[in-house]
Amino acid sequence: QVQLVESGGGLVQAGGSLRLSCAASRRTPSLYTMGWFRQAPGKDREFVGAIRGSDGSTMYADSVKGRFTISRDFAKNIIALQMNSLKPEDTAVYYCAANPFGTLRTGPSSYAYWGQGTQVTVSS
Repeated sequence: QVQLVESGGGLVQAGGSLRLSCAASRRTPSLYTMGWFRQAPGKDREFVGAIRGSDGSTMYADSVKGRFTISRDFAKNIIALQMNSLKPEDTAVYYCAANPFGTLRTGPSSYAYWGQGTQVTVSS
Protein backbone atom coordinates (compact mmCIF):
# COMPACT_ATOMS: atom_id res chain seq x y z
CA GLN A 1 0.00 0.00 0.00
CA VAL A 2 0.96 3.66 -0.32
CA GLN A 3 0.76 5.89 2.73
CA LEU A 4 1.94 9.49 2.85
CA VAL A 5 2.58 11.65 5.90
CA GLU A 6 3.46 15.34 5.65
CA SER A 7 5.40 17.31 8.23
CA GLY A 8 7.26 20.58 8.60
CA GLY A 9 4.44 23.09 8.38
CA GLY A 10 4.26 26.08 10.65
CA LEU A 11 4.23 29.84 10.95
CA VAL A 12 6.86 31.91 9.17
CA GLN A 13 7.39 35.57 8.32
CA ALA A 14 7.16 36.76 4.74
CA GLY A 15 10.50 36.34 3.01
CA GLY A 16 11.40 33.39 5.15
CA SER A 17 11.87 29.74 4.30
CA LEU A 18 10.26 26.48 5.26
CA ARG A 19 10.92 22.87 4.32
CA LEU A 20 8.08 20.38 4.12
CA SER A 21 8.66 16.65 4.12
CA CYS A 22 6.49 13.84 2.86
CA ALA A 23 7.31 10.42 4.24
CA ALA A 24 6.15 7.69 1.89
CA SER A 25 5.60 4.09 2.93
CA ARG A 26 8.48 1.75 2.16
CA ARG A 27 6.80 -0.06 -0.73
CA THR A 28 5.82 3.07 -2.65
CA PRO A 29 7.02 2.39 -6.21
CA SER A 30 9.92 4.57 -7.26
CA LEU A 31 8.31 5.20 -10.65
CA TYR A 32 5.36 7.04 -9.15
CA THR A 33 5.21 10.77 -9.70
CA MET A 34 5.13 12.61 -6.39
CA GLY A 35 3.34 15.93 -6.21
CA TRP A 36 2.59 18.77 -3.85
CA PHE A 37 -0.70 20.62 -3.74
CA ARG A 38 -2.09 23.33 -1.53
CA GLN A 39 -5.49 24.62 -0.56
CA ALA A 40 -6.14 28.04 0.93
CA PRO A 41 -9.33 28.89 2.81
CA GLY A 42 -12.22 29.33 0.41
CA LYS A 43 -10.20 28.23 -2.60
CA ASP A 44 -9.84 25.09 -4.70
CA ARG A 45 -6.95 22.73 -4.31
CA GLU A 46 -4.03 24.07 -6.33
CA PHE A 47 -1.08 22.34 -7.95
CA VAL A 48 2.29 23.40 -6.56
CA GLY A 49 4.82 21.07 -8.15
CA ALA A 50 5.71 17.49 -8.95
CA ILE A 51 8.70 15.26 -9.55
CA ARG A 52 8.63 12.30 -11.92
CA GLY A 53 9.99 9.01 -10.67
CA SER A 54 11.39 7.76 -13.97
CA ASP A 55 13.86 10.57 -14.56
CA GLY A 56 13.51 13.13 -11.77
CA SER A 57 11.97 15.75 -14.04
CA THR A 58 10.11 18.47 -12.19
CA MET A 59 7.26 20.80 -12.94
CA TYR A 60 6.09 23.80 -10.94
CA ALA A 61 3.20 26.18 -10.89
CA ASP A 62 4.08 29.63 -12.21
CA SER A 63 3.30 31.13 -8.84
CA VAL A 64 6.13 29.23 -7.13
CA LYS A 65 8.76 28.89 -9.87
CA GLY A 66 12.14 30.07 -8.69
CA ARG A 67 11.05 29.94 -5.05
CA PHE A 68 10.05 26.33 -4.40
CA THR A 69 12.10 23.21 -5.08
CA ILE A 70 11.02 19.57 -4.94
CA SER A 71 13.52 16.84 -4.18
CA ARG A 72 13.27 13.13 -3.52
CA ASP A 73 15.38 10.88 -1.36
CA PHE A 74 14.68 7.34 -2.52
CA ALA A 75 16.72 5.74 0.26
CA LYS A 76 14.66 7.47 2.94
CA ASN A 77 11.40 7.50 0.97
CA ILE A 78 11.07 11.22 1.55
CA ILE A 79 9.83 13.88 -0.85
CA ALA A 80 10.74 17.39 0.24
CA LEU A 81 9.36 20.77 -0.71
CA GLN A 82 11.82 23.56 0.00
CA MET A 83 9.99 26.87 0.09
CA ASN A 84 11.97 30.11 -0.04
CA SER A 85 10.97 33.76 -0.26
CA LEU A 86 7.60 32.91 1.18
CA LYS A 87 4.69 35.26 0.65
CA PRO A 88 1.40 35.63 2.53
CA GLU A 89 -0.29 34.24 -0.59
CA ASP A 90 1.49 30.93 0.06
CA THR A 91 -0.59 30.40 3.18
CA ALA A 92 -2.48 27.13 2.77
CA VAL A 93 -2.72 23.53 3.81
CA TYR A 94 -0.08 21.65 1.82
CA TYR A 95 -0.68 18.09 0.67
CA CYS A 96 1.64 15.42 -0.62
CA ALA A 97 0.24 13.12 -3.31
CA ALA A 98 1.29 10.20 -5.51
CA ASN A 99 0.40 9.59 -9.15
CA PRO A 100 0.72 5.86 -9.89
CA PHE A 101 0.94 6.40 -13.66
CA GLY A 102 4.24 8.22 -13.30
CA THR A 103 3.25 11.22 -15.40
CA LEU A 104 3.67 14.92 -14.66
CA ARG A 105 0.14 16.20 -14.21
CA THR A 106 -1.29 19.24 -12.50
CA GLY A 107 -4.79 17.97 -11.84
CA PRO A 108 -5.57 16.50 -8.41
CA SER A 109 -7.56 13.69 -10.06
CA SER A 110 -4.33 12.22 -11.46
CA TYR A 111 -3.09 11.49 -7.96
CA ALA A 112 -4.49 8.43 -6.27
CA TYR A 113 -2.84 8.72 -2.86
CA TRP A 114 -2.82 11.68 -0.50
CA GLY A 115 -1.40 12.68 2.82
CA GLN A 116 -3.38 14.41 5.54
CA GLY A 117 -1.92 17.85 4.91
CA THR A 118 0.19 20.26 6.91
CA GLN A 119 -0.60 23.91 7.59
CA VAL A 120 1.71 26.64 6.33
CA THR A 121 1.01 30.18 7.47
CA VAL A 122 3.02 33.14 6.17
CA SER A 123 2.59 36.40 8.02
CA SER A 124 3.22 39.81 6.52
